[in-house]
Amino acid sequence: MVTLTGPGGVGKTRLAIHVARGLERKRVGGAWLVELAELEDASLLASTVATSVQMPDISTRDLVAALIDYLADQQLLLIMDNCEHLIAECAVLVSALIEAAPRLRILATSREPLGIAAERIWPVPPLSTPDEEHLTNWGSDREYEAIALFQERAEAAGVSVGQSEAVGRLCQRLDGLPLAIELAVTWLRTLTVDELAERLDDRFALLERRHRDGVSRHRTLRTVMDWSYDLCTERERALWARLSVFVGGVSLEAAEAVCVGDGLTLDDILPGLVGLVDKSILTREESDARSHYTMLETIRQYGRDRLADEADVVRRRHRDYYLRLAETGARDWWGPHQRALLDRVQTERANISLALEYCATPSEARTGMRLASALWWWWLTRDLREGRRWLERLLKLDTNPSRERARALWTYGLNAADQGDTVQALTPLREAVEVARAVGDATAEAYAITWIGQALWMQGKLPEAVGEMETALRHHRDIGEQSSISMIVPAQLGMVVALLGDPERGIELGEQSVAACDKVGEHWTAGWADWDLAVACWANGNRAAACTRALASLRHKRDLGDQLGIPCGLELAAWCATADGDAERAAMLLGASDKMWEPVGAPLFSWRALRDWSAQCRVRAREIISDQAFSAAYKSGQKLSVADAVAYALNETRAVRDDAATGSATDTAAQSVLHLLTPREQQVARLIADGRTNRQIAAELVISARTVGGHVEHIMTKLDVNSRTQIAALMLVGQQSH
Repeated sequence: MVTLTGPGGVGKTRLAIHVARGLERKRVGGAWLVELAELEDASLLASTVATSVQMPDISTRDLVAALIDYLADQQLLLIMDNCEHLIAECAVLVSALIEAAPRLRILATSREPLGIAAERIWPVPPLSTPDEEHLTNWGSDREYEAIALFQERAEAAGVSVGQSEAVGRLCQRLDGLPLAIELAVTWLRTLTVDELAERLDDRFALLERRHRDGVSRHRTLRTVMDWSYDLCTERERALWARLSVFVGGVSLEAAEAVCVGDGLTLDDILPGLVGLVDKSILTREESDARSHYTMLETIRQYGRDRLADEADVVRRRHRDYYLRLAETGARDWWGPHQRALLDRVQTERANISLALEYCATPSEARTGMRLASALWWWWLTRDLREGRRWLERLLKLDTNPSRERARALWTYGLNAADQGDTVQALTPLREAVEVARAVGDATAEAYAITWIGQALWMQGKLPEAVGEMETALRHHRDIGEQSSISMIVPAQLGMVVALLGDPERGIELGEQSVAACDKVGEHWTAGWADWDLAVACWANGNRAAACTRALASLRHKRDLGDQLGIPCGLELAAWCATADGDAERAAMLLGASDKMWEPVGAPLFSWRALRDWSAQCRVRAREIISDQAFSAAYKSGQKLSVADAVAYALNETRAVRDDAATGSATDTAAQSVLHLLTPREQQVARLIADGRTNRQIAAELVISARTVGGHVEHIMTKLDVNSRTQIAALMLVGQQSH
């Protein structure tokens, strides 16, 4: 027995019938469809099956016994369609039939498994849709199943929709659900694709079947959801509604923190999650040995509609949970767990954005500032632009002096400075000092002074910067704090005093920071301390030491995926390559570094000294090789992935320019194995080879886990393999040949 499971409208019945047609000739007794959707009286189940297989009427016998005898020697395929509302009765009958009829095969469709020993479960996923990266360039409509279905149904309706971002986005927002797509197509004679997509916020009112064929529960998207909702217990219904406040998925811990209360106890949550997974309302995924539960946007919107009066209470609990998550991350940042903290926020970034959005009102802005400033380490490492946008928005909503405002101001100023906008940065940083003093927050005052010093050296005002950093150093010592921020001060101060002519003291200060970080296994500050030392050594003519420190910094920053630290490290590695006479290598590293600065801000923080050294490096490299050769290598470097560029800089792999053009740093032998894959599929394949789960791959590539699943299926199909292990083996072949 095989049970096709999945949410309503995903196409379970259609798939079952398609499979049955393919198997019908192989079964002597043929294939028989038992339609259960309209059956409400469970006592009529056996009778419905008997009628469907055309069993002769034997009114004097027990019907179940007669059915068992009739099917005992039959070699046929029985399709039990829509078992979910009769799940217990179907389980009992099917178990009896399978035990008595060894040649009988049963294919069931249900929103939840029957839960019997003989059952094999086959989840039916939604059709594949393009991710955000490919919405504007999704190529052939056959590459994504949802688009193929949309195009096919549109053509059948006599409407040409062409290839556009709107088509891809519409199919994405419809979750790749075949029923939703088919209901949407019926509007194409009245609305354009863009107009249809704009109206999907109320998809349940819009997506109503406009012709009379099909079963009644499939005539509107709402009736499909109503059917699923009615099958749930009261506990599952309440949990479904409350889980709808999450986006991008939810952990067990988060569900327990947010959904408990008002009729749901802690003991209700895990059984409720299990029930919703069984009924295909939730999908369970695994990441780092932890469960993560996701729901389709269509299912989420239905749950949100059901949440009604308690929406604000649950959303506030949702906000408070992510506030605790952010503040715990800030507290634990000084230590060895920085990568794990970053990965956790990467997984939860959609929910964090939702929590910040909840705070974007005058009454909640202070809590929003608290949340946004607690995430300073995330913004600096992974998303400067987004952090600055949220902080600016929240600071405008509440201008009263407060501890929260002081911390939001220094976080905003730091983000602006690291984007190279140092003039804009100094105003909020100086206000942060004033507010911190007014409210008695010595830590916020020390942090703000720290970043004022940084902004000043970025402007080239080195003597002024030394004064601020000496003050910051005293403040940190006075409050007895040791943190990633307090320990970055000696390194930055050391770099500046070295540039001002005291390299001995500068290196001593920098090494103090490195030693403190090494003691606790810290990476973020350690990477910047090594980089500061590299700059100091470079300025004082110690090229060998500068290059050693630059590569050490790059290793730390790679471990964190640091959006600022990696291009800074690549830049210094390029200077080292030029000094060694390897101009082609320098050009590739410069191309990679410049490309990485584009989504962040001004290269090298707009610091004039660094920009001058970078310009000298480029001039010297062009003198060593021709302008044409430099440009070719530079363009190849721009096409390297971040991982490949760092590996190249660290001499862990060689970069082949022709391969770089396709986004790969492997050699021709590897390409002969993987040439069928798109650049995105090659990225996914490499991460599979690294042992990453779909959830981890989704977090790293900033796409949905469902999209990753679609890529994995495409990879298996193109490479003619059927397991992740085989994908990893093919990648290993490429790496070994390389």
